[in-house]
Amino acid sequence: MFAVHLMAFYFSKLKEDQIKKVDRFLYHMRLSNDTLLDIMRRFRAEMEKGLAKDTNPTAAVKMLPTFVRAIPDGSENGEFLSLDLGGSKFRVLKVQVAEEGKRHVQMESQFYPTPNEIIRGNGTELFEYVADCLADFMKTKDLKHKKLPLGLTFSFPCRQTKLEEDMDVDILALVNDTVGTMMTCAYDDPYCEVGVIIGTGTNACYMEDMSNIDLVEGDEGRMCINTEWGAFGDDGALEDIRTEFDRELDLGSLNPGKQLFEKMISGLYLGELVRLILLKMAKAGLLFGGEKSSALHTKGKIETRHVAAMEKYKEGLANTREILVDLGLEPSEADCIAVQHVCTIVSFRSANLCAAALAAILTRLRENKKVERLRTTVGMDGTLYKIHPQYPKRLHKVVRKLVPSCDVRFLLSESGSTKGAAMVTAVASRVQAQRKQIDRVLALFQLTREQLVDVQAKMRAELEYGLKKKSHGLATVRMLPTYVCGLPDGTEKGKFLALDLGGTNFRVLLVKIRSGRRSVRMYNKIFAIPLEIMQGTGEELFDHIVQCIADFLDYMGLKGASLPLGFTFSFPCRQMSIDKGTLIGWTKGFKATDCEGEDVVDMLREAIKRRNEFDLDIVAVVNDTVGTMMTCGYEDPNCEIGLIAGTGSNMCYMEDMRNIEMLEGDEGKMCINTEWGAFGDNGCIDDIRTRYDTEVDEGSLNPGKQRYEKMTSGMYLGEIVRQILIDLTKQGLLFRGQISERLRTRGIFETKFLSQIESDRLALLQVRRILQQLGLDSTCEDSIVVKEVCGAMSRRAAQLCGAGLAAIVEKRREDQGLEHLRITVGVDGTLYKLHPHFSRILQETVKELAPRCDVTFMLSEDGSGKGAALITAVAKRLQQAQEN
Repeated sequence: MFAVHLMAFYFSKLKEDQIKKVDRFLYHMRLSNDTLLDIMRRFRAEMEKGLAKDTNPTAAVKMLPTFVRAIPDGSENGEFLSLDLGGSKFRVLKVQVAEEGKRHVQMESQFYPTPNEIIRGNGTELFEYVADCLADFMKTKDLKHKKLPLGLTFSFPCRQTKLEEDMDVDILALVNDTVGTMMTCAYDDPYCEVGVIIGTGTNACYMEDMSNIDLVEGDEGRMCINTEWGAFGDDGALEDIRTEFDRELDLGSLNPGKQLFEKMISGLYLGELVRLILLKMAKAGLLFGGEKSSALHTKGKIETRHVAAMEKYKEGLANTREILVDLGLEPSEADCIAVQHVCTIVSFRSANLCAAALAAILTRLRENKKVERLRTTVGMDGTLYKIHPQYPKRLHKVVRKLVPSCDVRFLLSESGSTKGAAMVTAVASRVQAQRKQIDRVLALFQLTREQLVDVQAKMRAELEYGLKKKSHGLATVRMLPTYVCGLPDGTEKGKFLALDLGGTNFRVLLVKIRSGRRSVRMYNKIFAIPLEIMQGTGEELFDHIVQCIADFLDYMGLKGASLPLGFTFSFPCRQMSIDKGTLIGWTKGFKATDCEGEDVVDMLREAIKRRNEFDLDIVAVVNDTVGTMMTCGYEDPNCEIGLIAGTGSNMCYMEDMRNIEMLEGDEGKMCINTEWGAFGDNGCIDDIRTRYDTEVDEGSLNPGKQRYEKMTSGMYLGEIVRQILIDLTKQGLLFRGQISERLRTRGIFETKFLSQIESDRLALLQVRRILQQLGLDSTCEDSIVVKEVCGAMSRRAAQLCGAGLAAIVEKRREDQGLEHLRITVGVDGTLYKLHPHFSRILQETVKELAPRCDVTFMLSEDGSGKGAALITAVAKRLQQAQEN
């Protein structure tokens, strides 16, 4: 028993001594944590160089775009062909994906030899031979009658169309084996966004944000980048960690000075590194008693499979002895221990280096996604990773140590390069088919120039129809006289009270206007109008308004003051004078009873009497659009048009009295409130309305009414987008076919989301966050589609507004008999102000449709409040002038 213990002690001491000896000899191959973190940083810098247009030509790590834009989402299905070209034979496969709707892949394949004369011949001969083999395969598998998409795993550059000429196939994808690995694993695990091969060679790919890829046009979405990381260090970036053995191996290779990172890592070189180390140690008398064999001197005699065998648990030492004896050596027990430890250091360094580069990629992914913790999967393939008994465990452990903020799963790929080519093809096929369906939907909202000219002409006809005495009563565009007969001239002065009612918030303002200096000071307070008041009785609504006025006057210390008052009432009214306005119909969610057909000024006066606290001189009832025009007219006398593009949509303009047939008098001008939101209520623009517009209209509070407004205003655009998203999801084109309960909720997709989503500064990641707030688990591809839908919607709205406005400016030009018109449009509304592209598209449309009109757009500052006061001031000025 004592002898056994003594023997065990001797062996452990021997092992310890041999390990120390090898550690001292290979000191430079042992990489500390700090060194690995430094390598990780260096690789990050190389990635940046490869991605940037200016530095890519000189970058060692080329970061090649693969044009693979999406990973599998599980909805792929169908039959595909796959070709795996490379080596002395190639494989043709028929791949059936997702039969019966499950994540399932069936493969049938056949190998074809590649004769030497074909390999060494030209590209045309190679592809003719491949085409013949593919034809044979299709005949054998009875596929001649089918047109199948084809993916190639292809390891050398060549441009050739012979395959498509000879048979009916769609070549959809050219695939690198690393990309194939990622795609194969991503089919089983949607979190897989990285592919790594550690085999004869080594490489990695990952999904990069398009906005970071300078070499490819476009900022939307992501693309797989083939890093070609084997060349890391070719520019000298790794010189401090390369050893004499690395340099010797490199000098004896077929490509000296190239693929230096790969030569420290991959299966093609690890065995040779071990041989060079053992030879040097033997020469130094540290192994085999200083004896060497001819085999030990022969390049390639130790292969990576030998390294793996020598590191096997339990059997490793026996394997080591056997391998060394086969090399003509006579190893001692100590030699076998030392050689085994050399193998461990060489393969461990390989795993460490791979881990550092992979950790750099994972860190980049995490930062791209702007998350504190990244959950991701890495697809793995390659003989070294598969056959080496310790390699995977070592790699995984080091990666997790280097990136503790990443929860990484490693997934072994099954036939990555061939199945992967089919998966890339399946994804490309799915994306292509989905793109066609999505484009069909978006095409419904793309207006041609001819259609816009037609809208302009129809709007012009409706304007004329509304101005005529005979047709005014039947007109959908109401062309309401406002009795505002002049613009501010700068002499207006005094204190005025202004009310602003046009939505769920009601404002009371005190406006002080100073004469001559065009100076206006305003004080205001906002009051909420509860839903029960909006939809209660008219008396309750106006009593609430008067209560708000009383609170404001009290707040301003003006309780007993008698002030001229302008009432901005942003609902369709028929006016008989500037201080009389009969409500035609409620909009914007108001439903207060006993108001429609009544004079709102009388209703306000009655409510003030009921209150019996103060006396106010109600001089003018004003539409917010008119207020916008007047506010801008105060700054620019050329402003004769007011436009609101916000929650609602409307336009007013100064019309010649001679054209307003329903009013007496031909002298001067009067502002006409067009109420153009009702344009199309007679069906005249039904040809450009879509089924989504119809759905939104039918679900609104006023079906069949305000059709133009429902295609152009902020109250409805988000709802149209929601209807489209539901339809696309039902078709399986978005959100993996899953409609969230929140998406089913009417009004949940607010128009402000369009402005946010379409912001040029907003990354797709932030778009995904907006969608997640709506309960939508979106992929990057989903976010792109949603952004396109929003863009189509806002573009159409801006173009339609532009066409309507072009009709008015052209009318003003022709009415004045001018060859060229200069005019200013005062504009207000959240859609115009906040949407990143709406104003530009609207202006471009007006310019295109009314080329002889030089239109200036002027943003209104508080048109509804300040404008009401200015109209009141102008009315007072004109009243006094009349009296004098």
